Amino acid sequence: MIKAIKGFNDILPDQSAKWLHLEAILADVLGRYGYEHIRLPIVEQTDLFARAIGGATDIVEKEMYSFTDKSEPPTPLTLRPEGTAGAVRAVIEHNLLRGDTPKLWYVGPMFRYERPQKGRYRQFHQLGVESFGSALPDADAELIAMTHLMWQELGLKDEMHLQLNSLGELDERHAYRKALVAYLTDKKDQLDEDSKRRLTTNPLRILDSKEASTQAVLADAPKLADFLGTESVAHFEQVQAYLTALGIDFEINPHLVRGLDYYNKTVFEWVTDKLGSQATVCAGGRYDGLVGQLKSIGTNDDKSDKKPVKSEPAIGFAMGLERLLLLIEAVAPIADTPVCDVFVVAHPDVYSAGISYAQNLRYSRPDVRVKMASATSLKAQMKKADKSGAALTVIIAQQELDDNTVSIKDMQTGEQQTVTQDWLSSKDNFSRK
Repeated sequence: MIKAIKGFNDILPDQSAKWLHLEAILADVLGRYGYEHIRLPIVEQTDLFARAIGGATDIVEKEMYSFTDKSEPPTPLTLRPEGTAGAVRAVIEHNLLRGDTPKLWYVGPMFRYERPQKGRYRQFHQLGVESFGSALPDADAELIAMTHLMWQELGLKDEMHLQLNSLGELDERHAYRKALVAYLTDKKDQLDEDSKRRLTTNPLRILDSKEASTQAVLADAPKLADFLGTESVAHFEQVQAYLTALGIDFEINPHLVRGLDYYNKTVFEWVTDKLGSQATVCAGGRYDGLVGQLKSIGTNDDKSDKKPVKSEPAIGFAMGLERLLLLIEAVAPIADTPVCDVFVVAHPDVYSAGISYAQNLRYSRPDVRVKMASATSLKAQMKKADKSGAALTVIIAQQELDDNTVSIKDMQTGEQQTVTQDWLSSKDNFSRK
């Protein structure tokens, strides 16, 4: 038997309705803030992610699904492991920044080769949001406030906790990195194996190690906050002031970093303790240099006198939908949605009349979902109606056709009545729950 690839899961009809419900709520909140939907390719050039994410990250080193296509010469391609790089590429390629400050969102599958576990698969789904053009801290606060509203709309406001940090600017981070490496090198034998490897590749990621022994070493390590300049400190303090004014609680987590190289200044995560160990449901931050970094690909690569390409400020976030659905199911389950509201059953001898009735009802009542079974016996069709979850079943046989009526059965009470054929056309007689 051919089966799905490990870590690539089917989302079956009994679950897909909950996905649609979740995505509709998130899209509604995004619309309230004026964000526009963009659809991005699943496959991009490998170099896009290597340049944007950083060659020393776990994603680029170990997790990307990469291959070459059939062109001559072959082009290295990668299934997208995250969405920000592709969104920035699209913004640059289509000149969306020309005289504008686009606010975009996207949703879809991402791909990373890692050990599959509950809520974390090799093909997973993210909703991502990117806001371009403002370097001011109000843009940071707006993005966080929008996620805060999402949790309220999803019934999760008491389950989510906001953590903040500032990574400062590149030069500040480099100075801190040097001090951190010097401190940890002296204590290298006390670090876990993964942190030892990161010491020479991506030392800031050691800060969010889950190993207790490594966290004990970090207790007396240099603090990134001590390396931030005046402007970075003022920016971060203003973000906090805005969130306080909005009534959004938060805590400063000095060990909060991002796994991707392009972040600067504000970074944030929404975490919950309702999924076992503390789990991150939504994460993001500011990445003011990424637009310029990707603009420069190919323009300065072969020049000895490289000149910096003008960038554009930006900030964004992503949330894993699998993990978000697990949280919703744990604390505020989404009710199962019936397949239809009205099930039409017609005797095989007058089945064409049943088809016409159902079609006319779909035109006159677009708010009502109408379903039919195939032209089998009435008994077989009624069994399908029982399983459908419909509120009402409409029954049409020769007698109803002769009288220009239909029989309607309430599927909860079992009561049945005969009404005119246009009875369901009125919302006064039946409305969808």
